[in-house]
Amino acid sequence: MDKDEGSESARKIPGPAAAIVRLLNSRAHGPDSRFPDTLRTPEAAGAVLRPFGQPDTEAPSAERIAEVRALRATLMDLVSAPDAAGQAAARAELTERASSVILRQDFSIPGQVHLRQVDGDPVVGGITLAVAELLTDGTFTRLRACANEICGHVFYDTTRSRTQRWHAYEPCGNRNNVAAYRARRKADPGPGAAGRRG
Repeated sequence: MDKDEGSESARKIPGPAAAIVRLLNSRAHGPDSRFPDTLRTPEAAGAVLRPFGQPDTEAPSAERIAEVRALRATLMDLVSAPDAAGQAAARAELTERASSVILRQDFSIPGQVHLRQVDGDPVVGGITLAVAELLTDGTFTRLRACANEICGHVFYDTTRSRTQRWHAYEPCGNRNNVAAYRARRKADPGPGAAGRRG
């Protein structure tokens, strides 16, 4: 997060985006995998999957968790693809993964069209619909992986310019900027550096 952005930015994140960010951050990541895979137990997975339709009263099955893990990996590929070719490959993979979910247009509400799932895992369907909503309204590109390579935490870029690089400035942005500054100083110590060393 940029220095000038506070907790107010969290209120700007749409519900589907917040749920997808939490899903993506449920994977093992961070220095020395500081954040373990939250989907590793049915209880923890249930909390992550609840916004997508996982019932409160039951834990997700092993089959559902496996399917969600595969979908999560594909979504991470889409978020972190470095170029257009990588994004195209990730979109093709997402299309294939989403083919297990069958949706139908529902015109029952006057003046509105809704997609209603008629087949496939309902939680995978919920994730698919959330991603489709973000892609359709152009906000999926606001999902970013932290530019600190050893972090990899996913965040929703709330900046107007869509140029946020770090999930949080203090642990990632500030450290990277200090490291870059020190590397520049070491490479080009500038005039008088030899005298200062002596």
